[in-house]
Amino acid sequence: MVDLIPALRAFARTFCSRPDEADDLVQETLVKAIASINQFQPGTKLKSWLFTIMRNTFYTRTRRAKREQPGGADCISSYPSGEATQEWSLRGAEIERAIAALPEQQREVLILVGVLGVSYEESARICNCAIGTIKSRMNRARQSLLELLGETTPEAAIERSSPLVDPGVSPN
Repeated sequence: MVDLIPALRAFARTFCSRPDEADDLVQETLVKAIASINQFQPGTKLKSWLFTIMRNTFYTRTRRAKREQPGGADCISSYPSGEATQEWSLRGAEIERAIAALPEQQREVLILVGVLGVSYEESARICNCAIGTIKSRMNRARQSLLELLGETTPEAAIERSSPLVDPGVSPN
């Protein structure tokens, strides 16, 4: 389980925008997993089992939070005092916002398959749906991400992010 904590943290960040909330979700997932370790079936993937616990825990929290609706304002002191000025960090922030703007199911699959490298089959088990559904969500997530970033084709995205390409010079 300890070896899977970085992957759990990365998956938790797809659900939680604040790092401390993501860490709380990881901790709650591990506590639940340890408490119900007797339900783990040997021969199955521990990573998938933990991701499923995390996903279900997050959805349970979300349903509970909708019922409770505590005060809306976060403490401003928890936010960074200033953003870095480098172009790459601006682009990274733009990509992060675009990923956050994706529908939850597309964002979840994009992070599982595209970022964490989880197979389509394993992702289907985690999300409790068919492999075809995962592939479809992944395709829609890629297309939506390109649109949100103002890119028309994957090649345009590569050219825009490459420091070797001068945007004022036509490649032909």
